[in-house]
Formats: sequence, C-alpha cells, structure tokens
Amino acid sequence: MQNLRLYGQPPFTVAVLHGGPGAPGTMAPVARELAAEWGVLEPLQTADSLDGQVEELRAVLGERADLPVTLIGSSWGAMLGYIFAARYPVHVRKLILVGSGVYEARYAAGIEQTRLDRLSEAERARALELLELLERPDTADKSQLMNAMGQLYTKADAYDPLTLDTEGLDAQYEILVRVWSNAEVLRASGELLALGKRIACPVLALHGDYDPHPPAGVQEPLSSVVRDFRFVLLAHCGHLPWIERQARDEFFRILRAELHG
Repeated sequence: MQNLRLYGQPPFTVAVLHGGPGAPGTMAPVARELAAEWGVLEPLQTADSLDGQVEELRAVLGERADLPVTLIGSSWGAMLGYIFAARYPVHVRKLILVGSGVYEARYAAGIEQTRLDRLSEAERARALELLELLERPDTADKSQLMNAMGQLYTKADAYDPLTLDTEGLDAQYEILVRVWSNAEVLRASGELLALGKRIACPVLALHGDYDPHPPAGVQEPLSSVVRDFRFVLLAHCGHLPWIERQARDEFFRILRAELHG
C-alpha cells in the first residue's frame, strides 16, 4: 500500500490522520471537502509500531508538506497527531483532535460495552463472535474479521448517519495489535498525558456527544497539560462527525474557521 494520497493543489498545509491503528482511508471524505481551499495530505500509516508511525509521518510531511502544517486526526489519528506534535513541535502549526481516544485508561473501561449495547441482538452476537475469533491465536485472516468488526462498530458509533460507508481501505490487524499495544503502555505509564506539556501549538478537540469514547476522557486530562487547549462538544454527533446528518455542517464550519485562522 502506498502511504500517501494528495488532494487539492500545493502548498500542502493540512494533513489528515486516519484511525485504527490499521484502518486507513477513512479520512478521505474530510480531505476531499477541504481540498477546494487547501492542499491536503492523507498519510496512510503502514508502520507496525508507534515510534515507526511517528517517524513515517515525519518523513511524509518532511517530503511533501509546507511545514508547519495543521494536523487533523480522527480517533487513533488524533492520538498519533498529539504524540507527533509533542515530539516535533516545530512541524505543527495547529492540532485538531476529532473523536480522539482517551488519554487515561480509567476513561476507557466502558467503551466496548457501550458499543455492544447499541447493537441489535443479532449484531451483538456477531460482534462477540468476532471478538472471540480475533483473540484466538489459530484464527486465519484476522484483517478480514477486523473489517467486519469495524462495520458493526461504525453503526454503533453513529448517531444519525448519512452513510455508514467510511471509505476505509483494507484493515490491517497486525498493525492494530502492535501499535495499540505500544500506545496502551504509554498511556498506562502516564507518559502519554505528560507529552501534552511539550505541545507548543494550539490544540482543538472536537467530540461528538454520542461518541462512545467519553468526552471527559479527552477534555479533562488534556486541559490540565496542554498550554493552549479548547474543547467543543458537537450535539447529535457520534464518532465520525462528517457522516452525521445533524453535525456535519457545524463540523466543517469549525474546521474551515480554524484553517483560516
């Protein structure tokens, strides 16, 4: 898989970071929407370690971006952008976290159960079956199972979706397991949160009020460590604001204002 897609015309001053880890392609709708006014890079993460993904992003931005850039990260991509901005502050003009993962483990406890509770009985049974298969060492083609799991979670995560097609490319299970295991260690140790003290740019978090990732798990920790931090809760909005009927316009209005600012 190539690790970069380009939208609009240079200079490339914006980069969008997808979730997962290992779920590339889902930020394409955001990149397309912004490309009428800005050159946008969509890095596709191929490295299978957290440090590897940070360095891969540094290399891509160093080669193609007009630094410093505005980073717009979704879910895991928000956390990756946060880590990158802490390690390479001179490369980032502004950081926008969209539906970010949580920054302390105590906030993560109920996320999976919230998702399961939102599914129908048949969907919940299928999700539990997939989770069991993914945990078994002898299961083949786990990336395909991860795709199926992603479809169920996309439905659970959405409040009033215009579409459930995230435009994701093939999921990569091994990347998910290896990178997220690195991230969990960083979070559990407190080092993830502490990185926020090294971020020099303004940080804006946009979070849906229906997102199963609790808003408090982003707002409360980051407001205590990031120097210039703002938090906006989007009403009637799930994990991916751009697919939400009632939040999409407000989401893009805020994004455009931030990029013009």
